[in-house]
Amino acid sequence: MPDHARLLIRRPDGTTSLHPLTAAAVRVGRALDNDLSFPEERDLSRRHLSLERTGAGWLVRDLGSRNGTLLNGVPIQGAIELRPGDRIQAGRIVLELQLPGAPEPFPSHPLSREGAPGTATIAVRLDHLMPPTSEQQAAPAEPPLKSASHLQALLHAGVELAGAMSLSDLLPLILDLAANAVGAARGVLLLDENGQLVPRAVRGKPFQISRTAQERVLRGKESLLIRDTSIDEKLRMQASIISQGVRSLLAVPLQTKEQVIGLLYLDSASAAHAFTREDLNLITVMANIAAVRIEIARLAEVEERERRVSLEMEQAAEIQRGLLPACPPGVKGLAIAAFNQSCYFAGGDYFDFFERPDGRLLIVVGDVAGKGMPAALLMASVQARMQVLVETEHDLARLAGILNRITADHCPGNRFVTLFFCEIDPSSGELCYVNAGHNPPLVLRRNGRTQTLAGGGLILGVLRGAPYQAMRSHLEEGDVLALFSDGVTEAENPATGEQFGEERLAESLAAAGASGPEEMIGRVRAAVSAFAGSVSGSDDFTLVIVKKTAVA
Repeated sequence: MPDHARLLIRRPDGTTSLHPLTAAAVRVGRALDNDLSFPEERDLSRRHLSLERTGAGWLVRDLGSRNGTLLNGVPIQGAIELRPGDRIQAGRIVLELQLPGAPEPFPSHPLSREGAPGTATIAVRLDHLMPPTSEQQAAPAEPPLKSASHLQALLHAGVELAGAMSLSDLLPLILDLAANAVGAARGVLLLDENGQLVPRAVRGKPFQISRTAQERVLRGKESLLIRDTSIDEKLRMQASIISQGVRSLLAVPLQTKEQVIGLLYLDSASAAHAFTREDLNLITVMANIAAVRIEIARLAEVEERERRVSLEMEQAAEIQRGLLPACPPGVKGLAIAAFNQSCYFAGGDYFDFFERPDGRLLIVVGDVAGKGMPAALLMASVQARMQVLVETEHDLARLAGILNRITADHCPGNRFVTLFFCEIDPSSGELCYVNAGHNPPLVLRRNGRTQTLAGGGLILGVLRGAPYQAMRSHLEEGDVLALFSDGVTEAENPATGEQFGEERLAESLAAAGASGPEEMIGRVRAAVSAFAGSVSGSDDFTLVIVKKTAVA
């Protein structure tokens, strides 16, 4: 065993060599005056890094290189102390520090199928197997696939992976194509899901993958060939390798350009069937094709989920529109119009009409806190309870109290409901109403005066025993009652942030003059759109207009 530290140097062609660290400092780079010079490596700077002795240890210092220096896969700045086994990567050159007492590694030779001695470990990168760009023309490229069987396997994989299929079908196919191409007995395909490697396809009996092999592949984006685990000093003593009888293994990143989305692992227990350098090149390229295909399949599944969600939302919106009245009831003595629009597919605004046996008309307008599907579901439950209660309860204050208790018992803590309901006698114009925290409606008298229906109680669902009081008013012939949600009055001007407000609502209604309710709603919608840019741009929009007419 040597009595001094040394560097294990791994070159891109798979060969390794040792450099004794006898000097106080070792400089590495492309220029010939470096202690370790690699003039053919265009990824290196002329003076890339240095290793410097510090007492009994060593540190590595990046010398302002163009492409940077990685220590165990992490870019370094300045100088960092080294520990035994640390991997320093500069371009395609990998350096590993070995302190005195470490065993001598086995000699390394280029790999050949024809019988030349093979390296224990070979690593390549995807970008070294791809055709060089104009900026990379001077850099040496890895030899292309030469074996006809390997070329055929690559073409076959391209054809098989070209068709549209789900991820559940695609992933086992990728693993089978790779394993069959190199004659692997076992294998596994793992995908990165939220930072965890998850097995998505397995061939052979369940087994463990060497964590060392995983880290060496994923950390440096390298494809790894362990030709003989009994020679590789980092793997030969690992329990998972020994217990499973693994002799040769391939581990390659599933890589799309610079992103690694997973890992493809293959192994063999037969010493007679050791994987080769060309096997490594083949699986590296095949894994790149597979990774691109996986990303396409993932995107297709996301688009399909979004399409299904969109369809379900459209169906939910259609169901909700069916729950709301299609048109107001025809009641002698009252002209009625209503408009509702959600800012999302479905919304939390609610309106309804109930005709009493004695001819009176009950009108309800409500607003569930929030927007979208949660608000729509709560709105539907309020509507269902309201439809049941109005059949048996004719006192509006008691009706509000019962509805409040039910809502408080079943409503989530972060949700509440505002509700206004009134009962109108079409003949006399008498009006009785209860307000549970909703926007007070406006009454435009035929003489031009505007009145607010004031008074009311708490919103529904907050305080179970909250009291409610019925209030009274009166509509004369020509008077207009406007019930609305806050999406009308709180519509904001995008330039100033100012709200539309009740004053503008009253002005819009008054500007309609003697028009009917439909024309009044159209006038308000136009005014809100001109002010805020759109109706229901950021909130649900509901407006109900009731005009007292002569009783024929």
